[in-house]
Amino acid sequence: MSEQKTVAIVGGSGYAGGEFLRLALNHPNLKVTQVTSERSAGLPVTMVHPNLRSRSNLKFTKMAELQDADIVVLALPHGSAAKRIAEFEARGRVIVDLSADFRLKDPEVYRATYGEDHPAPDKLGEWVYGNPELHRSELRDATRIACAGCFATSVILALYPLLNLGVLLPKDIIATGLVGSSAAGASSSDASHHPERAGSLRVYKPVGHRHTAEAQQELPGNFPLHLTAISTPRVRGILTTIQAWIPDGYSDRDVWSAYREVYGQEPFIRIVKVARGLHRYPDPMLLDGTNFCDLGFEMDNDTGRVVLMSAIDNLGKGTAGHALQSLNIAHGWEETLGLEFTGLHPV
Repeated sequence: MSEQKTVAIVGGSGYAGGEFLRLALNHPNLKVTQVTSERSAGLPVTMVHPNLRSRSNLKFTKMAELQDADIVVLALPHGSAAKRIAEFEARGRVIVDLSADFRLKDPEVYRATYGEDHPAPDKLGEWVYGNPELHRSELRDATRIACAGCFATSVILALYPLLNLGVLLPKDIIATGLVGSSAAGASSSDASHHPERAGSLRVYKPVGHRHTAEAQQELPGNFPLHLTAISTPRVRGILTTIQAWIPDGYSDRDVWSAYREVYGQEPFIRIVKVARGLHRYPDPMLLDGTNFCDLGFEMDNDTGRVVLMSAIDNLGKGTAGHALQSLNIAHGWEETLGLEFTGLHPV
């Protein structure tokens, strides 16, 4: 076994920080030494994350009491990490940010997306976008990892092979995400205190979703991309359907071949294309707690329209899971280490 790396989680009372804590506690090469929370300081972490009973004796501390660690994981509300990044860099050699603070490379795009200047624009070029399937080579030995947004991840992973290999026309692409309540503000330390938000079905972001900028940054080509998010009664999970168009003469075989060519060796991408039975399409319920992204598609041969389907656990492959996957790559560990959970069935 490799020498254990110490981990401090900043903002660990929220959904994202709590999920990373769960994964880290079961990772043989990681030792969690500290978890901070301003609201819950002094309380055992199991008071907020009861699923971790008997797995941890840690108590939350104040951020001002943050100590040195090999890895510092930031699970703070948007903008908080960037404003205090020098403090965190002084505490750890490797910094992993679960928020959106360092995902966008262009400060002008950041301003247009978030309506304010970036607090540390000179730092943006130092961070690797934490999508392992697209940035595996850059993640090797990386010390600054900006984890991809959950909705953006579901969109990017579905579209990248088809756009990269020219299977789609450069026309308007429309993506609709059915998201659990934890997908909105999942990095915030306040998110876990409002479970009642899981009980609604409503359009909460019909246009102007901030993850559009991430997807446009990461996807090849120049085309109009439109994202709409709809909240569902679930807490976890994203099911994204994407409407796109393929050239004349293309078929199911071309879509399938593109996915196989790009993702054929990926440990956490599964192509779900089954002709019969109950599980013909990706289903986020089967992915709770996992780091998988399940992709599927159906063709409308009369019109040339293809409907892509992408399912993830937004807290797993959409946040903490690909953060841990990225860390595994950065340290030269087995990429699947600590991420072997396959999900549950029935659910």
